[in-house]
Amino acid sequence: MSTNNDFEFKLLARDKNTNARLGQLITSHGKLDTPVFMPVGTKATVKAMTPEDLAQLGAGIILSNAYHLYLRPGHELIRDLGGLHKFMNWPGAILTDSGGYQLFSLSDFCKITEEGVTFQSHIDGGTKHLITPEVAIQIQQALGADIIMPLDECLSYPAEYERALTSMQLTIRWAQRCRDAHNQGGSALFGIVQGGIYKDLREQCALKLVKLDFAGYAVGGLSVGEPKPQMYDIIAHTLDFLPQQKPRYAMGLGSPEDLFECVSRGVDMFDCVMPTRHARNGVLFTSSGSLIIKHAKHTDDAKPIDAECGCYTCRHYSRAYLRHLYVSGEILAARLHTIHNLYFYLDLMRQIRHYIARSTFLELWNNFKSQYKHRR
Repeated sequence: MSTNNDFEFKLLARDKNTNARLGQLITSHGKLDTPVFMPVGTKATVKAMTPEDLAQLGAGIILSNAYHLYLRPGHELIRDLGGLHKFMNWPGAILTDSGGYQLFSLSDFCKITEEGVTFQSHIDGGTKHLITPEVAIQIQQALGADIIMPLDECLSYPAEYERALTSMQLTIRWAQRCRDAHNQGGSALFGIVQGGIYKDLREQCALKLVKLDFAGYAVGGLSVGEPKPQMYDIIAHTLDFLPQQKPRYAMGLGSPEDLFECVSRGVDMFDCVMPTRHARNGVLFTSSGSLIIKHAKHTDDAKPIDAECGCYTCRHYSRAYLRHLYVSGEILAARLHTIHNLYFYLDLMRQIRHYIARSTFLELWNNFKSQYKHRR
């Protein structure tokens, strides 16, 4: 199990023309260069990938979800089998999301009180459970993740101001209880800033959480339907009130454009299901935009997905073969597509770090914007 003493963040450099930052996260399961993208392994697996695949792609940290693992196979079982790293044979770092978003989006029945969240399992549709802030910490510490998140309330968009205020205040109280339950033991605990689309609420929440002195800070409750410019504006405003010397995490983001926009504003960590989910749905990322492999024009196309890509899929397979696999419903399509999309994301982050280190991030961003087009 990791301990909070194993966790450290070093701010190494800043881009001269933006708020982009270069840093390093130190965990008991390795050092991670930031900005970093975390592939999503919700149920202790990144879909279609083996841990060895992920390591070869250069992933150093993945995200798993405490809600799903609590329901199946159970956090105590995972603990008794040596923790999540051993359970899934993953040598790198792991961040676990407390499951707040899933509690409100997947459960048929969900009741929020000061005590916590009472909900019905989405698996059997009937079993009732109560997750309190304290239980959320217990679950994640049993899993043995390197970074854990507090229980928070996630709002749908749009939410009225008074509703967002009440939710934000509850999130702060729950954060305090998570902090007390954590008590400097186990994994590094981040805080989550909520407040909807209201800048004053985001500011209030950030300032309150900073006083609790978390190991890092996340911006949550975004990418839920609000316009992109508003989302970026809220992120930038929130970051103004978070410590420079601690990592900043934008939860659930994002598209390639989101990565550039948020890195430029000072975000250090990202997770998103987009590269893996799109892969299973036949949408592939390339240096010139996303490509839909099922289109008939790829039937006899001998080219790789992206001639500029160095991934295993692009080095060995044609668009024609990948289209054949996809339209035939072959499992191999999901695997080869996921290898490519994760390589694209992880390589994009490598390039971003390279350019930040040389204070030429804007050059990379401008080149990306001039080339990248949407689905074709």
